[in-house]
Amino acid sequence: MTRRLERKVKTLSEKQSEKRLVTAALPYINNIPHLGHIVGSHLPADIFARYCRSKGYDTVFVGGTDEHGSTSEIAAAKIGVNIKEFSDKLHNEHKKIYDWFNISYDNFSRTSHKIHHKTVQDFFKKIYDNGFIKQGKMKVFYSPSEDIFLPDRYVTGKCPKCNYEDASGDQCERCTSVLDPTQLKNPRSTLSGGEIEIKETDHLFLKLDKLSSKLKKWILSKKDWRKQVTNLALGWINEGLKERCITRDLKYGVKVPLEGFENKVFYVWFEAPIGYVSSTKEARKDWESFWKDKNSKIYNFLGKDNIPFHTIFWPGMIIAEGEFNLPEKVIGLQYLNYEGGKFSKSKERGVFCEKLPELDIDSDIWRGYLTQIIPETNDSEFKWKDFQERVNSDLIGNYGNFINRTISFINNKFSGEIRKPLEEDFTSRDKKLITTTRKKIKNITEYLEKSELRKAFGEILSLSAEGNKYLNDNEPWNLIKTDPEKANRVMYFCANLGRSLAILSAPYLPNSAKKIWKQLNLEGSPEIPGIWDSAVEFCFPEKHRINKAEILFNQIKKEDLAEIKRKVSKPANLPELFR
Repeated sequence: MTRRLERKVKTLSEKQSEKRLVTAALPYINNIPHLGHIVGSHLPADIFARYCRSKGYDTVFVGGTDEHGSTSEIAAAKIGVNIKEFSDKLHNEHKKIYDWFNISYDNFSRTSHKIHHKTVQDFFKKIYDNGFIKQGKMKVFYSPSEDIFLPDRYVTGKCPKCNYEDASGDQCERCTSVLDPTQLKNPRSTLSGGEIEIKETDHLFLKLDKLSSKLKKWILSKKDWRKQVTNLALGWINEGLKERCITRDLKYGVKVPLEGFENKVFYVWFEAPIGYVSSTKEARKDWESFWKDKNSKIYNFLGKDNIPFHTIFWPGMIIAEGEFNLPEKVIGLQYLNYEGGKFSKSKERGVFCEKLPELDIDSDIWRGYLTQIIPETNDSEFKWKDFQERVNSDLIGNYGNFINRTISFINNKFSGEIRKPLEEDFTSRDKKLITTTRKKIKNITEYLEKSELRKAFGEILSLSAEGNKYLNDNEPWNLIKTDPEKANRVMYFCANLGRSLAILSAPYLPNSAKKIWKQLNLEGSPEIPGIWDSAVEFCFPEKHRINKAEILFNQIKKEDLAEIKRKVSKPANLPELFR
């Protein structure tokens, strides 16, 4: 059976000539991620990338840490370490967390790498040569007491568009408007609280206004984008795009390769998305095929606050450069809130990821619950009671229960061996299970192709519920007493459905899928490239022996919640990491 399956999988994989590049937004290096960050880009991108590999697409999944800009410089200065030591430590802390969550990056890079700096400079030169860069002056905030130009994110004030009192200098968190710091009302320094001066300095600007018509045409061509992404992008276009400054007066960053600007660096939001390109370069020698071939599609996963940058600025840069593919899809996620409010490190409100490995809770449990609350179209909320109830009912009572019932029964009543029944013996109930399985797999595939991850996962859980219903309807525990052949037929179908569920759930629950695969005594892996389309098959051989049953998940007990909550709500103290 395994050899036939492997040949079939290879054939399926050969049919897929399409390349897919999946990216997750590069997180700032200045802090440790919480669950909102995981569900805001990393996990959704990982689920989609895992599906693409399983489907047989030539897939590369890249990300990395965004290590430049004012936030990193100032965070390092506050702790009293140099920027390299700070970035090295925080990059490793981020990677440990993503590894623990089984985020399957093909390359998780760093914007501090030399290849990134060279890639940014080459990208800029091409845009410059194409005539989309101009020199000009910009008014910036200056702190006399510290003798530094104050970075955008360290200036706050009232947003000129929604009147939010604590808008950052570069973007309002409430209305997501991207700002120039001089637009703020009542600006103030978040560092010293001292007086702020405005100085005029020379800078470089991207001529976004010259790219507006092409950007609008591209955005309007994307009929399957989420409404909030399209509407936000078109709102920018309709308001009128303006030239955008791409340089900053900072010491740390990618140096500008232009005479007269050698002492400046590129603004982090100009150079950071080019990190997708440099990370792909590190991952694959044929990196250009993912960025320039017609049969390659690019999928960007990112949070709400990054939507303008990935629908206007970054695509504008790509159009100005002239050789790279525009994204096929910009999957903009909304915000994950926590128990009626926002995540807050200072108030110890939230689930802080560095503490999760200390708990005796499989990462699949967190992945499964977070999938159910991915803020795909609206803000969603993490609630401890909901977490406990969904894990115990959906993952354990439904999905895990079906697998355990199936494998335990085959071991206890058939000495661990099932036999393939004759097709003429299939009942109408058996045929209904086959039809339902194939229909749901079709739905799951269609949802995943549209990056509707929550709906696809709901169908997977619905399929395992169908398996439990099939068991209950047939009552093999009674059939075994009167007609062992019929009982064997029922368990044959259940074991095959278990195999299908392992393949379908592998993008979401990779640890659990491998455990099911092992318990079913199948060779290879439920994540073999190209295996996805074989999930519709009921393909166990004439005789097949399975392994012993093992519990997939441990229940989340009500009495344990308080202790779990206590442990994960205390975020890491950054200075302590450097002691």
